Amino acid sequence: MIVTVTMNPAVDRTVLLDHLEKGGLNRILGKKTEAGGKGINVSKTIKALGLKSIATGLIGGKGGKMIEKMMHDQGIETDFVTIEGNTRINIKVTESDGSVTELNETGPRVTHKELAQLFLKLDQYADEETLFVFSGSVPEGVPLDFYARTIEMVHEKGAKVFLDTEQDLLDWGLEARPDFLRISQKELGDLFEEEIRDEKRAAVLGARLVEAGIGFVAITQEGKGAIFLTPDFCVRCPGLKVPIVSAVGAWDGMVGALASGWEEGISFEAGIRLAMAVSSAAMTTEGTNLADQMTVVKLYQKVKFERI
Repeated sequence: MIVTVTMNPAVDRTVLLDHLEKGGLNRILGKKTEAGGKGINVSKTIKALGLKSIATGLIGGKGGKMIEKMMHDQGIETDFVTIEGNTRINIKVTESDGSVTELNETGPRVTHKELAQLFLKLDQYADEETLFVFSGSVPEGVPLDFYARTIEMVHEKGAKVFLDTEQDLLDWGLEARPDFLRISQKELGDLFEEEIRDEKRAAVLGARLVEAGIGFVAITQEGKGAIFLTPDFCVRCPGLKVPIVSAVGAWDGMVGALASGWEEGISFEAGIRLAMAVSSAAMTTEGTNLADQMTVVKLYQKVKFERI
């Protein structure tokens, strides 16, 4: 069972422009409203791959109701904790060259009581057959060690954890040794306080995380592909050439594909191929939609492995 946890979801409103003219008039070529948030995007990917997940986290107000309805309409099971605050609305401006300008609200303030309800819910789902996906930011009122505390809690029941977050949340979360980690090359450099100039150095630093007890590390390189490491394996997959419409949610697609691979028990190589194909295919669509299965299959066959 896969449980995705989105602490700070959003109603994502994406508008498509030919080119963003700062300070000038911009005519919208297209628009789309969808349920957003990294964990929610992961659940949408898992659904598109024909598998099931349970999406949980915190929602509130009209935005929260919109998210729940949109996910139910897509056939995704949800079990959110309802809070008094209003779920945020994010605006993403996508240009024809694929670049995205994001205008994200901070989100609501969460109470101790609401957070305790979520802890209880996650504890009830935790067992040896469960993979939790913790991803994204947290709203006000949630302590920076939230992911660390929750990882430790579900680990006690034998559950696995996939972590995909940033900054202080990442620093704290790594202390709890998640089983899977998605980290950008820049975030990896920030973590070790150095500028990473090539994939070899990225692999060396990624190996330190594996040695520290993280079983699987995916280092994503903007526009260049990704590096994957385990205690016994280190490989780089160059980025696939695709017509970029929007890069929003591409790495969430990768996490969703890797989580699906774990659920299905497929081989390490097949899981990585699927992850690269899905994340690349997501870039060819508007918003956070996954491309059709035929596109994924074609890209799957094009994934290359380079030893580092």
